[in-house]
Amino acid sequence: MMARAVLSQADISRALTRISHEILESNRGSSDLVILGIPTRGVILARRIAETIARIEPDAAPPQAGALDVTMYRDDLTRTRTRTPQPTELPPGGIDGKTVVLVDDVLYSGRTIRAAFDALSDLGRARAVRLAVLVDRGHREFPIRADFVGKNLPSSARERINVRLMEIDGDDAVAIDDGAATEGGEA
Repeated sequence: MMARAVLSQADISRALTRISHEILESNRGSSDLVILGIPTRGVILARRIAETIARIEPDAAPPQAGALDVTMYRDDLTRTRTRTPQPTELPPGGIDGKTVVLVDDVLYSGRTIRAAFDALSDLGRARAVRLAVLVDRGHREFPIRADFVGKNLPSSARERINVRLMEIDGDDAVAIDDGAATEGGEA
């Protein structure tokens, strides 16, 4: 089994910078912007995007970042291995009337994002919800598409997308393999 590198640390950094600019353009600035990462790697990516936006617009109020755990909202809890629920961390002021950008590492079937919509509706009423992903690999089971994509990476259902981030894995990289590896994030 051989993993094929598809994004390096520099590629990931450029993708997150581009996504940050696209979010600012779409939102017309950083006001009333909440960036929520989906654990585990989505939270790290959300923080990086919020930090990048703050650097791009240093005179504006920085976007608020947090975490949205969707574990108990998944519709496949009985069929798949689930991770231990992580705390949901909303910024002060919540999400009511704000533009919420959900951030995840890999968009695959759309089930995680469908669960995120349910979780969000229990927390308040956002003005708008957008989706940012580092990798979109296709194979949707729900009619969901990302508004901001780092890399479109068509893949077969048997392949795995392994996202590695410095804060968890010691380096930044995205690789694709035949499905035997279990390291790193994959959705």
